[in-house]
Formats: sequence, structure tokens, C-alpha cells
Amino acid sequence: MSWPSSAGRVAVLVPCFNEAAAVGAVVDGLRAALPDATVVVYDNASTDGTAAVAAARGAVVRREPAPGKGNVVRRAFADVDADVYVLVDGDDTYDASAVADLVEVLLSGPYDHVVGARRASTGTAYRFGHAAGNRALNRLVGLVFDTDTTDMLSGYRVMSRRFVKTFPARSRGFEVETELTVHASVLRVPQVEVPVGFQDRPAGSESKLRTVRDGLRILGWVVRLAHAERPLALHAPLAAAVVAVALLLGSPLAAAVLGGIAAASGLVLDGVRRGRQEALRLAYLQLPVPGGPSRAGSAGAPLVREAVAGTRPRPRVPAGT
Repeated sequence: MSWPSSAGRVAVLVPCFNEAAAVGAVVDGLRAALPDATVVVYDNASTDGTAAVAAARGAVVRREPAPGKGNVVRRAFADVDADVYVLVDGDDTYDASAVADLVEVLLSGPYDHVVGARRASTGTAYRFGHAAGNRALNRLVGLVFDTDTTDMLSGYRVMSRRFVKTFPARSRGFEVETELTVHASVLRVPQVEVPVGFQDRPAGSESKLRTVRDGLRILGWVVRLAHAERPLALHAPLAAAVVAVALLLGSPLAAAVLGGIAAASGLVLDGVRRGRQEALRLAYLQLPVPGGPSRAGSAGAPLVREAVAGTRPRPRVPAGT
């Protein structure tokens, strides 16, 4: 597919931890599909030469020492100025050639959030238990946050500047995909899923996911986000449960007091939520629509900001552009 003429500055962000066996093919595929984009590989304290491989293939390499994909995304979203952002894992499991199509979908909508919904090409592309866990979490998030998603945990996304620059980025690890999905639901931005190919990892690479541990962490993050974004949905049944238990124990006064506290807490938190969401919405409205005139700067390569110890961040144009 040809380069979208209205794409503006496109930054492809590739979080990596020990992906020397895979990242070269990822960078090659992305640069072939989006020749005018800047591919920025964020090395998350790798010990296997990931950064050297990425740089040799023509990627801009930045480093984030704080472990966890969420920390990488937080840093990348803050440091890189672009009109369109692509986020894709560096493990060579996603179809890099689909990236131009995803960018075109974002611009043609226009959408603010395009999710590459994985379609496995082999029976072993998903690790044991991951597909079932993903489906269960999709249903839970859909129920709690009233969103229709089939692949909430996909690591392949294309986003507008106004989506990225209003994203709080509070998570530290693999929960970041859940946070991105909920952010889209909370802001009620136009979004869509597009099927993309998903394949086995290349030989010599190793998954960093731990099915049970990471599944529980993501579940905990769903609860945390629900407390922040849907407080009444949590506190109303909590208040009812407290009243029911107190009445069963023969203490109507305790039922009234504790139930009232739980209900009042929900109302207060809901007021805070409304104020926070309104502020996010106003910030979102200050930024240009995808494909429209950019306020971020002139056309060309994205700006990559690099923090220098003891100084304020300074603009830097990636080498080789």
C-alpha cells in the first residue's frame, strides 16, 4: 500500500526487552511498509544486544531503564512528538506489513485509536491459556466499561496525537494495553479494530509473559481502573452488601451508618471522576484531528526528546533523517 499523503509525521514506537533475535526483522518490516516514518526502538535495559541490532537496521534507539512495558510507553509518549503514533511489540509476532493499512484506517475514519486484532496463522502462535484469558478479560472490560473489544491485550495499535497526549500512562507493565483500551472508552473517542496476522516468535527468542502472574496483574488493574472510572458501579453494590450484612447481624444502626458511608464515598469519587474526565476531554479538544493541520510542528521526522541528567528535555531530530 502507498504511503498515506495525509499521514504527517509518523512515529513507530517499539518497546523491547532482550529481543535481539527478533527486532531486526521488525525494524526491516516497518521501514519497508512505512518508508517515511521514524522507527524508534525503546530498549528496556536489555542485556543481549537488542539496541545494537536495532541501530544497525536503521532505527532510532532510546533507552528506558525502569523495567516494564508501561514505563516504556509512558516515556515514549512523553518524548516523541508526531501526528500519528504506531505502537508495536519488538518480538516479530505481528504482521509489520499491515502497518500502512492501519495508519490509513486511522486517517480515513478519522479515528483516534485503531487496534490490530490478532488472527493467529498457526495453532501455536498463542501460548497455552493466553487466548482463553484474553477472551475472559475482554468480556470483563466490555461489561464494566461498556466497550466492544475482541483483543484488548493486543500490542499493535495506531493512535492519534490527541489520544496519546491525553493518555495518563499510570501502569508500569503489561497492564498498559488494558489502560489504553479503557482510556479510549472513558474519552469515548472514535476507534476500530482491524484484523492483523499473528505468528510464532522466531527461533532463539523468548516470551516475557507469565500467564498466571500477568493475568492476575491485569485483573487487578481492571479493578483499579473500575474504582477510578466507575466508582458508583463498585460502591452501590458494596453499600447494599454492607447494609445486608449489618441487618443480618441485627444492627440496623450500623447498617445505616456503614451503608451511608459507602454510598457517600461512591458519590464523592464519581464527582472527582467527572471533573477528571472533563479536563481530559478539554485537553483532547485542543489537539488537531488526525489527518488535519498539525500544531506539533512542520512536516518531516518526529521530534524525539531525550532527557539529559540535570537539564530540561531538549528537542532532538533523529539521526539519519
